[in-house]
Amino acid sequence: MSQATADPRLIAARVAPKRRIRLSWTDPVFRSIVWQIIIVGIVLVIGWYLVRNTSENLAARHIATGFGFLDRVAGIPIGESMIPYNPAVNTYGRALLIGVLNTLKVAVIGVVLATILGTLIGIGRLSKNWLLAKLTAFYVETLRDIPILLQLLFWYTILQGLPGPKQALHLGHVAFLSNRGMKLPLLDWQPAHSWALLAFALGFIGTVLWNRRARKQQDATGIRPAVWPVAFALLIGLPVIVWAALGAPFQIELPELRGFNFQGGGTLSPEYFALLLGLVIYTASYIAEIVRSGIQAIPQGQWEAAAALGLYPGQVLRRIVLPQALRVIIPPMTSQYLNLTKNSSLAVAIGFQDIVSIANTTLNQTGQAIEGIAVIMAVYLTISLSISLFMNWYNAHLALVER
Repeated sequence: MSQATADPRLIAARVAPKRRIRLSWTDPVFRSIVWQIIIVGIVLVIGWYLVRNTSENLAARHIATGFGFLDRVAGIPIGESMIPYNPAVNTYGRALLIGVLNTLKVAVIGVVLATILGTLIGIGRLSKNWLLAKLTAFYVETLRDIPILLQLLFWYTILQGLPGPKQALHLGHVAFLSNRGMKLPLLDWQPAHSWALLAFALGFIGTVLWNRRARKQQDATGIRPAVWPVAFALLIGLPVIVWAALGAPFQIELPELRGFNFQGGGTLSPEYFALLLGLVIYTASYIAEIVRSGIQAIPQGQWEAAAALGLYPGQVLRRIVLPQALRVIIPPMTSQYLNLTKNSSLAVAIGFQDIVSIANTTLNQTGQAIEGIAVIMAVYLTISLSISLFMNWYNAHLALVER
């Protein structure tokens, strides 16, 4: 059987000839390159002028510049720290690091909780239950119209109005809520727990790799190897084995009232609790609308076809509608994650010591205003870009791939 060959004239017609740039102002390509060079040059000149002018003014006023102050003893009292800190010994650099960790503690936990709450409220707005739909609609329409700063002050005032430790509200006899914050049981962390956590991280990576291999094998042969046994072994079995091999320590430290305050356990300060509560509740109202619109973007025929197969509404939502709606939900959801992270800078209004609060104290003590502002900008820029990169990667992972 003869093989068909393509007409070389048709092949040549498909490939556009490369256009050479003419050194003439009438050539649009040459003209665009020249304009770009001029604009970049103007920006560089303006930047050079601003830096030079700032340096001369600082030198004329005998104001020191640079980041050498980071190695000096801070002397800043910090009430809430994730790492050991002594203001009489530790430096400004360590104090700023604590501020970064406090900001991340708010942002990461806030994003997770706001996503869960917003998703539930968004689904509730589409409920056929009249009361549930109206309550969730009232939640969204009310909280979106109240400024976030006002909400933070409201929750902080509520927490400050709680009774003292002796009259604290009991939450299951293991947690207590008072004007000193929330006291929770705390795991006595040992090195074995750190190694078990590392084993879980390695197990998670192994599970992702095995799932990718199973998907490739399914595409090639039509048979998909079981993933859950490997996931169970790597995510649960491996950490448990490591933890047990290192002595299996497990001791819960419970808070106890001693004198005028609680001792032991973990503490959520009123400032952190109010900040987290306000950010989560406020951001969830926007996420709810994003989830609602994403679900409504799926054609009604998807629901009808799934119902014809005998699936329950919950199964249809979980297995068919939400996976498709994610392609609509993820891009605007990224903006809300960024907003929550940036809104955490309002912590200074209620006394929580995040990066903004500690950097402001630092620049007031050292006079390094430009460097202090630069540190704040760099921290939020890094966090925001990290969130954007991860969400863009996840969005591309969910995108439909044409075959």
